[in-house]
Amino acid sequence: MPFNVEIVHLSFINIIDILIVAIALLWAVRLIANTRAVPLLKGLGVLVVITGLSGLLGLTLVNWILEKVLTALVVALPVVFYPELRRALEQIGRGKFLRRAFFLDKKQVDSLVVEVVRAVEYLVEQNYGGLIIIERQTGLGEYLDSGIFLDATVSMELLTTIFQPNNLLHDGAVVIREDRIVSAGVVLPLSDNPNISKQLGTRHRAALGISEVSDSIAVVVSEETRIVSVAVSGELIRGFTPETLTQHLQTLLELEEHSFPSFFRPLRSQ
Repeated sequence: MPFNVEIVHLSFINIIDILIVAIALLWAVRLIANTRAVPLLKGLGVLVVITGLSGLLGLTLVNWILEKVLTALVVALPVVFYPELRRALEQIGRGKFLRRAFFLDKKQVDSLVVEVVRAVEYLVEQNYGGLIIIERQTGLGEYLDSGIFLDATVSMELLTTIFQPNNLLHDGAVVIREDRIVSAGVVLPLSDNPNISKQLGTRHRAALGISEVSDSIAVVVSEETRIVSVAVSGELIRGFTPETLTQHLQTLLELEEHSFPSFFRPLRSQ
């Protein structure tokens, strides 16, 4: 029996319609990639899969509960994603539709680590405090508006200038995305962990706070003790030397570089 093949003719309007939807989806993906929405969406996706499997396996009660949970989550999505929705509307108003997201290669990781460690050494020598945040997969877009936008190349000279005591930005954090300083003087959420030592000040609490809500790397220099600390995943490690800090940062950033297959990474512009 022959198959009936129906040929679909796309009009110019249909093509424009498809292009608009594709561009909107691309923009939405890139917007979400710079926020904490990614792990939330992953969790929601896992919940949807489990709900489907429970229905297929005949787990009636489990499926009913999960469906009610999903319904409640759908209602709560505007509240959960309020920062992302607000930022999306702001970008539409400013005309900033597309953003580029890149990964660092080995050479760029080495260069970044060298500049950060050199800056930390200088801050320790001068008895200055500092807080340097290196963004990884979880974007920090919702915090950047609290600082001053820079978009400058990472360098020891710029980092140490920002943390000079007479600089208006020295009390906030510097946020690095890839090999660029995107913002300085950034205000970060403070950790409310009751087990934090009373000897640790606001910088350390901010470093722990941002590491608890993202996968970023927070490097802290204490102006009181000159101790260098690194906060990752809600854990603060203290007492780094230039050598151990270099090794630790390279390990963390190279692990990030190899966490995605190369064909999943967006191409860098040359």
